[in-house]
This record gives sequence, structure tokens and C-alpha cells, in this order.
Amino acid sequence: VQDNQQVAYLVPTTILAQQHYNNFVQRMKDFPIRVEMLSRFKTAKEQKLIINDISRGLVDIVIGTHRLLSKDVVYKELGLLIVDEEQRFGVKHKEVLKQIKADVDVLTLTATPIPRTLHMSSIGIRSMSILEEPPQERHPIQTYVMDYNEELVKDAIYRELSRNGQVYYVFNRVKGIDTIADRIRAMIPEASVEFAHGQMSERQLEHIMLDFVNGDIDVLVSTTIIETGLDIPNTNTIIVHDADRMGLSQLYQLRGRVGRSNRLAYAYLMYKKDKVLDETAEKRLQAIREFTEFGAGFKIAMRDLEIRGAGNILGTSQHGSMDTVGYDLYSKMLEHAINQLSDKPIEEEATMSIDVNIDAYIPTNYIENEVRKIESYKKIATIRHQEDYDEMIDELLDRYGEPPKSVVNLLQIALIKGKAIEAHIIDIKQQGFTYVVAVKSDAPIDPNKIPKLEKAYGKRLKFVLKGKPHFVFQIDMDDKRYALEQLKTLVTNIKGLEILEG
Repeated sequence: VQDNQQVAYLVPTTILAQQHYNNFVQRMKDFPIRVEMLSRFKTAKEQKLIINDISRGLVDIVIGTHRLLSKDVVYKELGLLIVDEEQRFGVKHKEVLKQIKADVDVLTLTATPIPRTLHMSSIGIRSMSILEEPPQERHPIQTYVMDYNEELVKDAIYRELSRNGQVYYVFNRVKGIDTIADRIRAMIPEASVEFAHGQMSERQLEHIMLDFVNGDIDVLVSTTIIETGLDIPNTNTIIVHDADRMGLSQLYQLRGRVGRSNRLAYAYLMYKKDKVLDETAEKRLQAIREFTEFGAGFKIAMRDLEIRGAGNILGTSQHGSMDTVGYDLYSKMLEHAINQLSDKPIEEEATMSIDVNIDAYIPTNYIENEVRKIESYKKIATIRHQEDYDEMIDELLDRYGEPPKSVVNLLQIALIKGKAIEAHIIDIKQQGFTYVVAVKSDAPIDPNKIPKLEKAYGKRLKFVLKGKPHFVFQIDMDDKRYALEQLKTLVTNIKGLEILEG
């Protein structure tokens, strides 16, 4: 704003827009900054005047819902776009605003980023900042996942009202929400109970929410319209009806509506009594029960990324996997392109091939699940050092038991490959009982050290300069069961031939 540019603040709901607008007006009252709001809480006439002033540059900060994305909203000089509760917007919505001006700065805010956004941040397309420190005197929210129990609901509401607090009761269906409100009124006659949902008129919804903010309503029975960013510090108990029907990010967001002061807050996630939950719902509820500490939204988003895939940065899919090239190769290609565009040095990935006459694979009777088997192959392929090898052995032991010889061979070959890359070796081939180990022609090897190494091995090792420089190594026939160990020792000794700097 001080640079004479405008700020657009995009939020998903009218209630949140109203709350942000009130905060901004309060914060900016001592400065010559004009703040306006565009949402259905404004009349058509008011909206027209605000849009006209935005195009003339008279509005500095505009806070609004999807109304900001309409074609009739034209900015004179947009400098910054803030997207709040980003997980509630589709890719098309975000791209519309970016197209308004190519060089607009974009700040995205979310407690649970969608997989696509999280992936873009982790590979460097976007920079990411994580807020992990909670405000002073905040407490983690006490979370309970359980069968629906009317007595417990009654007790939880009474306990909150006894400390002059307020309660959210989330029932995510418009049909029947009035019946739920009546049931709570009958349960607790002295409490003021109202219900709210997105199909109400603007004025009616605004009136109910203002009454709740002002403390005139004790229990608000609501759909998930309260999910996004509402900040009412006096509300510290939330009861979620049919929690098994909601998404992981949604449950986390709903729970975040309480515990916004120095009081201990409670979240009750309930599902129908005696209902058998499906596996996915059970996993979601288990995750929300597990992640109760501050900053858990990031962990929940990482789990979501693992479960659903990273989506496609070139299309509109916000989750899912790349079908054609595979996720790992896609990430590498992407990273290479990003480094190229940002003039960062591109490190060529070292490659080498190893061809030895030995059984090295994961048998089906060791890991039966094909997906798990592929995951293990991918992890084994990333082994570079002894620590990686030891970690992989521990993981296999823990998950599948003692690995058979063919799996141990596979791990050893991966470790030898990692060591060979460090030793500037480009190719290892086994020919009968001989290993031919080729090194790079420009490898930083001290030629004066080679005769000493040959002498240590006797007639079993010789260095050949003809064609590609290579070592020819005769396997010790008395110890041929440990041929891979012999190869690993040789590779380590070739690494020792390096010219040491200084």
C-alpha cells in the first residue's frame, strides 16, 4: 500500500470476509488507508460503487470472497494477492487472479495445504514459511473420537456454559439442522440455541453470526460454514456430528475453531453408535486423534500428500500421481527445469552401471504386496552410504523379518554402486571369475599410488590404460562366496587413490 499498489485478500466465505474486514478496519484506523469488502453481505448498489473505486485506485485493500474473481472487478495497480484458507479454492480460481497481472506477488495461507501446493513448495517452485510457535498461553486441544452419546453431549455443553463459554455443534446437513437445534434446546432449556447454514439469506446469516460473536447465543448448531478461519476466543468446545463422513483436512480445520485463547479447549468427534467404520474413515479419525500438538496441520498435509499424490502443476488436478513418467522422474525433471530458469548450477547426476553374476532381487514370499515391493526397490536404489544400508536392513527386519540372501545381495550391490560413484567408477562388469572396473578418464587419481595398490593384491589386480582406463581384478577362488565383499573392498581402495587437495 505504501508503494501505491493495491492488495486483494481472497477468502472462501462471507463470514470470514466480514471478520477480516472488521479486523483490518480496526488495525488501519490511524492510517490513511481505505479498506473495503466485496461479498454477498453488500447490496448490489454498494458493490457497484466499491468496484468503481477499485478501478480508479481509490481502494487500497479489498477483502472478498469469489466475488473478487468476477470479470467486472478491475484493479488499477494490483501488487499483492493474499489467498486465505487456500485449501478451499480450486486451481482455476487461483489462476484467474494470477492472470489479472503477471507480476503480482502471491501469499498463500493455510493450516493444511493441498498436496499440489505442498509439493510445489517442497521442490522450490514456491518458497514456504512454517509457523510452529503457538501464541503464548495456548494449550493443545483435547480431542475425543467416540460413539454418539447424548449424555456426554449434554455434559460437555453444560461444562462449557458453566465457565461462561460458547459451543459449536457441527451438523453438516441443511435438512434436519433445525431438528438438531430443537433437540439441544430440549436437552438444555436455559441455553440460547440457534442454527446457521449457507442457504440462509445474507442478512439472516450475518445477524446470527454477529449475535454469536457478541455472546448472545450459547450454542451454535451449524454446517461446516464455520470451518474457515473464524476467530471467536470465547468458543472452546466443539462437537462434530457424523465426523466419519468428513475429510482429514476438514476435521483439522473444524477443531481449529476452538482453543483460540488461554482456556483449555475440547473437541468431540462423534459417529453413529454401533456403526462399523470403513478403513479410510478409521484412518482419518485415527490421524486427527494422533496429531493434536501445535503445528500438526503440516504433518496432516504431508500424510495427505503421501496418500493422495502430488497432483499436476501444469493442470487443474490438486492431487493424484503422474501417470506417464512416474513421480520420482517427474520431480527430477521439474527440479532440473527450475534450476535452469533460476540460473542455479545444475549438478549432473552421477551414473554408473554394475553387472555381476549373482541373484539380487526381492522374492514374492518375502514381500507379497506388489506396491510395497516396488517401494522397497525404490528405497534400496537410493542407498549411498553404510548408514543408508544399515537403516534399510533395520526397516526390512522390522517390517518383513530376516531378509533372504538375494535381498542382502541387492542391498550390497546398491551400497557398492554408491561407493563406486564416489570413487569415479563408471562401469563394473563380471566376466567369469574376473571383475572389470572402469574409471572416468578424467578421474582425480594419483598415478603414483596405483603400483602400490597392485602390489598389495599381487597378481590378482592390474591397471590397464588401453581404451577406457580400467582395473582387472581376479576373484579369490578360495573365498568366492564373498565375491561382493571383495568387490566392495576393491572399490573402497580405488577411492583411496584420489588426489587429496592440499
